[in-house]
Amino acid sequence: MSHPSIDENIVRAELAVKAADLRSRISELTRPVEGGATIGFGKRIGEGTTQAIQQMEDASAAKALAEVLDQVQRAQAKLDEGSYGNCDVCRQPIGEARLDFRPWSTRCMEHADA
Repeated sequence: MSHPSIDENIVRAELAVKAADLRSRISELTRPVEGGATIGFGKRIGEGTTQAIQQMEDASAAKALAEVLDQVQRAQAKLDEGSYGNCDVCRQPIGEARLDFRPWSTRCMEHADA
């Protein structure tokens, strides 16, 4: 690891907790619609329209959480590879403050949106 002050066991535990939390939240957001529920968009806002809008919002939130879960899993893989703490793009060390704030960071600030 690039950052000797980072305790790998603590990071592994934090990532495991984060992954479990994300999986649980994704599962809640993507559970099937209850039987007998009707969903539709009509001219008037009613229960069906409200439920359809909520499902679209839930699907969007689940997608965002799945992206974070992918990052967490990549960070876990980097721990196993011995490359945790280095940017996936430039291979330079990721700032320790960034790793403290987001242990699942796999890119430095310069490449965070790459």
